[in-house]
Amino acid sequence: MKRIERAVGAVVGSAVGDALGAPFEFGPQGVFSARFPTPGGGGEMCGGGGWEPGEATDDTQMAVLVAESLLQRGGLDLPDVFARFQRWAAAGPKDIGLQTEDVLTNGMPWDLAAATHLRVNQRAAGNGSLMRASTSAVHFAGAGRPATMDAARRIAALTHGDRAAWEGTAVFHELVRVALADADPLGALPDILAHVHPDHRRRYATVLAPDWHPDQATEFNGAVWPCLGSAVRALRGTNSFEGAIRAAIDLGGDTDTVAAVTGGLAGAFYGLHAIPARWTASLHVPLPGFDGRVLRLPDLVDLARQLGESAPHNAFNG
Repeated sequence: MKRIERAVGAVVGSAVGDALGAPFEFGPQGVFSARFPTPGGGGEMCGGGGWEPGEATDDTQMAVLVAESLLQRGGLDLPDVFARFQRWAAAGPKDIGLQTEDVLTNGMPWDLAAATHLRVNQRAAGNGSLMRASTSAVHFAGAGRPATMDAARRIAALTHGDRAAWEGTAVFHELVRVALADADPLGALPDILAHVHPDHRRRYATVLAPDWHPDQATEFNGAVWPCLGSAVRALRGTNSFEGAIRAAIDLGGDTDTVAAVTGGLAGAFYGLHAIPARWTASLHVPLPGFDGRVLRLPDLVDLARQLGESAPHNAFNG
């Protein structure tokens, strides 16, 4: 399989998971399969809960903003990414995490806002940096492990002051990089964990272990480590893109983000052609605050191709 098909699969797959999972957010386990018991039966991109069929949430909207900054600025310009996030948040998106909203509206500059939130609230390990990481993971994959994990941490730190969020996002970046290199991301986990900060290595080793199950989680899957662990479990326990997404949404809880993370991993692993066309037909990504723009499948494919083909030269501008 060509690398670019995996790259596009990661970006589109994450958006698909996001849009499929959104109507089931905060619901109980098993609701998706109870409503759609037959895989391939159709109708799953149903909308609901305030979302149109195929409408992506803040997860994908923020991923697109990261992507467009990377491409337009020729590398990672952290103040520019933060300014785009602020513009988006000020436009009143349908959904925005409480922590992310506070960081983007607390009046602090880009390099202090997340740290200020952590100091005041004493917790900042939500999955909000992980949810938006598909586009940056694709872009930095060609730069090698140190660069891609470092970029993940830098982008995560814009909104999440807790290093746990940085490390989970870095692991996701590296899993995508391994998959794009046509290698086994799950087999690479022991090596990846060796590059996680020592203060957080045990936590991630637990949730990424082959025998871990989301029922063993001690925190809601809105936290970064059980979210990533749940996504890896969904990929490990199934044998298709569709199966992985169904398994992710059936976990309940923060279904849009768990499915978005799963979709990014499964898309990189299985490629674009493994994503059912019935799931991409109505896919669309509104961008509040950006002149009413709405991205659809061809736009996401083009964006992913540019990310996958652009070398991360001049990588850190801000």
